[in-house]
Amino acid sequence: MISVQGLTKSYGATDAVRDLSFSVDRGEVVGFLGPNGAGKSTTMKILSGYLPADAGEVKIAGFDILSQSLKARSRIGYLPENVPLYPEMRVGEYLRYRAALKGVRSRLINEKVDDALELCSISHVRNQLIGTLSKGYRQRVGLADALVNEPDILILDEPTIGLDPGQIREVRELIKGLARRHTILLSSHILSEVEMTCSRVLIINKGQIVATGTPAELRERSGIALSGSVRMEIQTADRANSESVLAILQSLEEVASASLAEGIPSTTTASISCWTRYEIIPSLSSSSSGDPRPALFEEAVRRGWKLRELSAHESSLEEIFTSFVERIPGTPKGKTPTKEPAKL
Repeated sequence: MISVQGLTKSYGATDAVRDLSFSVDRGEVVGFLGPNGAGKSTTMKILSGYLPADAGEVKIAGFDILSQSLKARSRIGYLPENVPLYPEMRVGEYLRYRAALKGVRSRLINEKVDDALELCSISHVRNQLIGTLSKGYRQRVGLADALVNEPDILILDEPTIGLDPGQIREVRELIKGLARRHTILLSSHILSEVEMTCSRVLIINKGQIVATGTPAELRERSGIALSGSVRMEIQTADRANSESVLAILQSLEEVASASLAEGIPSTTTASISCWTRYEIIPSLSSSSSGDPRPALFEEAVRRGWKLRELSAHESSLEEIFTSFVERIPGTPKGKTPTKEPAKL
């Protein structure tokens, strides 16, 4: 549905996007990630027909964004980072106006507006002035605007920017619902939002794609798939018992180190048992490929330990994002790139 080949855009001496290529298939929800100045907003403006590229080719649903601009843009619903609404207009009035601008047939406008209002759960404010709405509701109006012509593709640039946690959850659920009917390209700084919403991720830095894949694939390729630790909870009788279990864990070939985390009985003589938590660092040199959980489970069964938890710490999308960004020359280790002088 979206095909980008060799896309390039510069602002003076600053390259916002440099020989960028990627594609988004029908029905996909793709997250577009990158630090400030990476070129995300510039790319989305080019995809929507708002900004011309210096070089390269963009096709939307098979139509070239330059030579077949009207046909390409009719397939797009675009929500920019800062939604340009008219505060003096009422919600329903504004959406009817936008539907007419987008070429919706006059006899279908009211029906399409009603559908968009219902889909975005704002039917009850259709007669309210946009200027009196909260930030969350204005964002929903922007989404309804993007949906009113029933486009094949939604391009959403920071759809939850400036929203409180409750509003973010509401918009996130709305986007998940839209995914059943639309192909979506979503830009966001909130990595957890992308992980919970998107089926695939594109990571861009300094105007170039540095990684692409599902969150699971990126974890594997980042080299931090296990991110260093396994949590294990075992029922122990007292401190001495907890420490003897610890010694056994530390002796296993699959374990590089183990430590007591919490839940240790406060007395060495208490007979009341409790759950003791252990943090375990796997041994990468063992035959377990860095995952000691099978060996830990077998040891617990063999020794008759009561086991309540045995879980690996899975690296977050933030850790994965940072690991790929730091591979770009000129990016200081431990920091994402700073913003370029011009806002890209």
